[in-house]
Amino acid sequence: MRLKGLLSGKGSQAAGQDRHVLRRVLGVTAGVLVVIMLLTGWYWSREPAAFTVEPDHGTVGLATTDTLLRVSRTLLEKPGGYLSNDIMPPGLYLDNMPNWEFGVLVQVRDLARVMRNDFSRSQTQSTEDPDLAEAEPNFNFDNSSWILPSSESRYRKAIEHLESYRARLAGNREPTANFYARADNLEEWLAVVEKRLGNLSQQLSASVGQSRVNTDLAGEPAGEVGRPQGKQVEVRTPWLQIDDVFYEARGTAWALLHFLRAIEHDMTHVLEDKNAAVSLRQVIRELEGSLAPMRSPIVLNGSGFGLFANHSLVMASYLSRANQAITNLRSLLTRG
Repeated sequence: MRLKGLLSGKGSQAAGQDRHVLRRVLGVTAGVLVVIMLLTGWYWSREPAAFTVEPDHGTVGLATTDTLLRVSRTLLEKPGGYLSNDIMPPGLYLDNMPNWEFGVLVQVRDLARVMRNDFSRSQTQSTEDPDLAEAEPNFNFDNSSWILPSSESRYRKAIEHLESYRARLAGNREPTANFYARADNLEEWLAVVEKRLGNLSQQLSASVGQSRVNTDLAGEPAGEVGRPQGKQVEVRTPWLQIDDVFYEARGTAWALLHFLRAIEHDMTHVLEDKNAAVSLRQVIRELEGSLAPMRSPIVLNGSGFGLFANHSLVMASYLSRANQAITNLRSLLTRG
């Protein structure tokens, strides 16, 4: 009986040691997985660097088309791929990069729409380009769909049609395509860009809350509004949305920087004729400034003249100046 008890005690002790070792192994494994997830999330959250826009002096429109293609591919091929529709970690808990992606995507959609409706058509009565007519609605597909169909599959389909348009524009495929570098076409796109930048700069400025004078009907004494507001309007971006707006603005500026560089190549003669090249370069300079590397691991939201920085207000300053430069550029383009 005593021998049996000793054997039983040793067996219990061995089983306890095995459970202890198992718990330690599981703990170490879980710790390693958490570290890997954090490092992967950090790597995936890095904003892609700006790339050089290559001019094509042979065919007008190739620089803009190539840049639109490259920006679109970046959404899908950057580290981590497209994250806005991820349902598994680490993409599931990342929100800065999906907001950056949305800012880029909105600019891709806007340019694709203007290319379909304006740049590729000689007049309002002309037929739209068949490839651009397919690319534009595919870019406008839901940005958070992960299955049946996924956002990536629709965006890849749009890229395929853009590649077909580019081949036809370069004369490598029939029927050939066109790109009309005209002042009125450029002004149509810039009008959309101006509104996008104005919206973002206002949301960024409202990070600290503001009391603004209601100017909804300024200059329109006979104008009316569906829901009248008071003379003073309180505006504040919700605290949990401040970093979302900031990174959407960063994505917007990143995409616009490349598109404007391409436009500078494709519309050199138009800009010189309107004496507008300097205004365009000023927009590009402001966007370059807005993309300076972040030195802080988080988006700070200090008061305007407080102890801590307010990254939203800094971003708003750059975008507001870019917006004003675009207003001046549009004014030059509409003059005879």
